[in-house]
Amino acid sequence: MRPAELNRLTVVEAADRYVELVRAKTVTGALSPATAEVYARDVATFVRLTGEERVLDDLDGADVDAVLLAFARKPDGRRAEPSPGSQSASSQARFRRSVSALFKYATLTGWVQINPMAAATVTARERGGLRQERRALTREQAQGLIGAARTVNDDDGETGGAGRRDQRTGLRDGLIVLLLSTMGPRVSELVRANVEDFYTNDGVRYWRIFGKGGKTRDVPLPGDVARVLEVYLAQGRHPPGGGQEKALLLSWRGRRLARGDVQAVIERVQRRMDPGQRRAVTPHGLRHTTATHLLADAVDMDAVRRVLGHSDLATLGRYRDELPGELEVAMRAHPLLPRPAGRPADG
Repeated sequence: MRPAELNRLTVVEAADRYVELVRAKTVTGALSPATAEVYARDVATFVRLTGEERVLDDLDGADVDAVLLAFARKPDGRRAEPSPGSQSASSQARFRRSVSALFKYATLTGWVQINPMAAATVTARERGGLRQERRALTREQAQGLIGAARTVNDDDGETGGAGRRDQRTGLRDGLIVLLLSTMGPRVSELVRANVEDFYTNDGVRYWRIFGKGGKTRDVPLPGDVARVLEVYLAQGRHPPGGGQEKALLLSWRGRRLARGDVQAVIERVQRRMDPGQRRAVTPHGLRHTTATHLLADAVDMDAVRRVLGHSDLATLGRYRDELPGELEVAMRAHPLLPRPAGRPADG
């Protein structure tokens, strides 16, 4: 159950309160002093790697992944000659447990709306320490999801076809999945979007996305997505009583959709897919899917960076997942070698 009011603590404020609680447990015997100090040390490391002044609730799965991987590369100060990446697998697993415990408590106390550990893909393995799991959908999985999103209509939704017109959310759900799958916004950027952020210039529909650090980017919508947007605005967005709520995405009660609602939307659309194509995915996984397939199709790296809203190209490395068979395709269609007569280019 989400707290009625979120307490927007900075990372260091939340860490201080949490460590105080952990140390208090040593008085009752719930934790040994040594264990409490291990938690405290890990949380202090988490603060340093994250940044003290960041708001805890602004962290998402990708932020947690970056911190976990940064810790894995951190020299082990207990060794006489520390080297990069020398943290033991057990230390990496312990650090992940400490961060997970912090966020579990933060979720219960209302410091975060959604536990970002649910979207983190860096997991601890018995051998090899922390490793990142595949997040991007394959082309077939992504196309199946997009196909399901395009067929959603207002006979579906949170309340089913029998609900009142203002309770049907099928068009909204389809639009959400299309935007996430083809444009890769952060989930926070998606739920913050207002109707007025979408405009037309020379016949092309654009989305002005308000991203991290107050930065904005104007990204053109693919034609199919623009058409679904127009249908949704005309037929699927129903503020109760003709209300003036400016949010693009509304709950059936007419309120701005929350970040935590988006995962449920994806899962509803997935139920329309062929089970053979279906694979669990988070909103952040769809962001990875966008980046992976744009880059795999040789879209200019700087263009992909601008679509995703990154400040530099180096960050793209975190969003580019390996696709099965892509090396075979690349070598089969090598640009420096002639192709057999009558054989078209792969792609």
